[in-house]
Amino acid sequence: MPGERLGSGGVMNTARRTSLLVVAVSLVAAAGCAGERPEARPTTVVTATAEEPEPLTLDVARREFRTFVTNEDVARAAGDERLGLTWVSDGESALTAAEYRKAAFDGDPVRRYEYGTPELFVPKLKPEVYPQWFVASVPRSVRGEEKSTRTAMMAFVLRAPGERWTLSLASQLAPKAKEPEIVKDAEGYATALTTSDTSVLIRPREVPGIQATVAAEGPDSVAARVMKAGPVTTGYYDKARKAKRRAKPKGLTVETVITATPYPIFQLRTENGGGLVLYSLFRNSVTGVRDKEDASAKPPIPPEIEHLLDGTVEGNEIHVSETLQFAAYDPARPKEEDGEGEEPPKADVIADAGGIYKASTPPPRKTPS
Repeated sequence: MPGERLGSGGVMNTARRTSLLVVAVSLVAAAGCAGERPEARPTTVVTATAEEPEPLTLDVARREFRTFVTNEDVARAAGDERLGLTWVSDGESALTAAEYRKAAFDGDPVRRYEYGTPELFVPKLKPEVYPQWFVASVPRSVRGEEKSTRTAMMAFVLRAPGERWTLSLASQLAPKAKEPEIVKDAEGYATALTTSDTSVLIRPREVPGIQATVAAEGPDSVAARVMKAGPVTTGYYDKARKAKRRAKPKGLTVETVITATPYPIFQLRTENGGGLVLYSLFRNSVTGVRDKEDASAKPPIPPEIEHLLDGTVEGNEIHVSETLQFAAYDPARPKEEDGEGEEPPKADVIADAGGIYKASTPPPRKTPS
């Protein structure tokens, strides 16, 4: 062969003879098997290996917080709702989608945030138990808005190995509220409470229900004995009563109900035996006309929900749904010998956020003839 040098001419001939012999043996073996029933050969099965869980560490939390902040800003700068929704979950999904729709309806850019240095509260969780989660407390301001800096309390979740960390909940510390000190160990890890922990005044899983009860029944509620009055507790009760009174002379009715959500609850141990609980609530309201027989009577569309409707009211009611997100300080349960002559401790809702995410105008209900 041109350009190919062999040690001797016999090497090429020997290789060629060997090849022919192998082919011949193969043909003979095939001929000998002709007419015989072929034997089944074992099939090699390739199994997919499960995603190895990554332990939640302080470094992982720092990395995922930075990743979220970067990608959130990219989505908001581009006005890309689909991209923005890939980085949020639970109540934040509905609120984020509504925010993008409102900006598009008004012709405004979506708000962009600037973040300071976060303090991360990372509990030691078993790597095989999901969801994994951590909480960040961070100064956050709206870009271009002076004096808008507030402390954001944000909860991030990872629901399964290989999935993406997402922002589940974001609340803002009230202007005069004091953030409680979270217990950390020598390595800097926070201590998580269980949802049924009885060392605190209110079991964490019951905090949302207590707040909803106070909002529905007001300061005379039994639940008000364990939760402080404030804008998002008894204040919700006062607002609902005022809305009813204002609606009556206009020929309207207003009904408001606050309920629990299926979203996660996040709870951390604080100094002095208390807890910090982050959670969500739904607030649903129905505004309708008093005269249901008058087909022409329609409730007016409030400006804050115009972007969620097509400008018309099909029936005689407007249904509005809100997702509300909170952080509450849950004090330690007092001992029997404590508190003589002192006012008993109460839980305090210290952070809140949220807004309207859905509105509808269902057709009139058919009355039985």
